[in-house]
Amino acid sequence: MFKKLDDVESRFNELSQLLADPNVTSQPKQYTSYMKEYSSLGELVASYKEYKKIKAEHDATKKMMETEKDPTLQEMAKEELPQLEKNLKTLEEALKFHLLPKDPNDDKNILVEIRSGAGGDEAALFVESLFTMYSKYALKNNWSVEIMSMGAGNMGGFKEVIFGIRGNKVYSKMKYESGVHRVQRVPKTETQGRIHTSTVTVAVLPEVEEVDININQTDLKIDVFRSGGPGGQSVNTTDSAVRVTHVPSGVVVVCQDEKSQIKNKAKALKILYARLYDAEITRQQNALSTQRKSQIGTGDRSERIRTYNFPQGRVTDHRIGLTLYQIDKIISGDLDELISPLITHYQSEALKSQ
Repeated sequence: MFKKLDDVESRFNELSQLLADPNVTSQPKQYTSYMKEYSSLGELVASYKEYKKIKAEHDATKKMMETEKDPTLQEMAKEELPQLEKNLKTLEEALKFHLLPKDPNDDKNILVEIRSGAGGDEAALFVESLFTMYSKYALKNNWSVEIMSMGAGNMGGFKEVIFGIRGNKVYSKMKYESGVHRVQRVPKTETQGRIHTSTVTVAVLPEVEEVDININQTDLKIDVFRSGGPGGQSVNTTDSAVRVTHVPSGVVVVCQDEKSQIKNKAKALKILYARLYDAEITRQQNALSTQRKSQIGTGDRSERIRTYNFPQGRVTDHRIGLTLYQIDKIISGDLDELISPLITHYQSEALKSQ
């Protein structure tokens, strides 16, 4: 491990020199690439420097305890040593996490698809609740949200909503949200106060560009048609809606929320690229062993991952057995108390395979 850390520190120092080189600063693409790598190594290098500092203090204190003839100084060293050993162990565990293979998608922006499942109108209302929850969480993280597509429910809410989230390391935090989310509450549509159980599915896809996935343009069928929906000057008057079909896979994406055909096409293609990329990643994961797939932790969308019980005010994540009685905070976008333990859990699983 320490050989790897020495190599990382050497590379960090090399990048520091390169970023000060006029030949590099005059090349924006090269400079941006080096700066991104430099930033990604910064936290690890800082932790390693702290480790080496504590290690030096530990070794000096241990030597003092073993060789110092003054009883007072020897006793002081003896008292300090356990805390230094504890600090070293904590830092060493943190360094192990830093050295885990990085998910290549962690720095990507995402597309989130939320769809109603069992529960009819109440499920559609909960789709809206989750969309609001994730939007507020994005705001707390200084991320931006863009609605790509939505379909209204019969009694309010959404049958489905697709939206993008852009910002710093979005996928690294949001990737564990994929799966079936269950809600237990008294619906607005319930007249006798009975608790209903409904489900919605969430899919979190890393946003990719055309260059990230090999798609033959001749395999795409693009149709335009008039938008449908309530009101609006451009609705049902211009051919602004776009349907993109990837013929080999049968994947179809429809976008009609924008008045511009060009904007709808761009959004549809972005969703299509993300779905095809996700399908390829899933295919690769399915080829891995069951143990390895469990360590990846990107979330099986057929798996019930979380229950939101409003009468009892609790949220339970079934993957790690975590229950929090903070449903109002969580629905308001305070998700870190759910997401941070998930990240720690999957990192720990990954460490077991090292």
